[in-house]
Amino acid sequence: MAKNNIMDTKPNTIVSGTVIKGEITTNGDFRIDGKLVGSIVCKGKIVVGQTGSIDGEIECQNADFSGNIKAKVHVEQLLSLKSTAVFHGDIVTNKISIEPGAKFSGTCNMDGGSHKPEPINATRFAERQKEKIPG
Repeated sequence: MAKNNIMDTKPNTIVSGTVIKGEITTNGDFRIDGKLVGSIVCKGKIVVGQTGSIDGEIECQNADFSGNIKAKVHVEQLLSLKSTAVFHGDIVTNKISIEPGAKFSGTCNMDGGSHKPEPINATRFAERQKEKIPG
């Protein structure tokens, strides 16, 4: 019997204390306990742990956020903001779950996930990041 390689792989992980700047694309699931400054496109589920943070853009099937997120987010199915999550940004999703204690500031568009954001463009993102950094 043939096995699906995507299902057999372990999730990618950015561990606590690690900072990644750039663009990530993956077919599998992804867990972030460190820091991502940039964009991530994931065909699976993104989990941001309590020590994790993202500053940028996120596109995925499902997401569980427990850490600090400052981003433009597009989740095809379910976004869960856990009680320790701090979110600032814009969300487009089909379903959202916000636990008591989670902090949310921004906009949320629940149009069935059919609204496609403009594609993440690494050059455009880098230009915006330069505008934020003095000097």
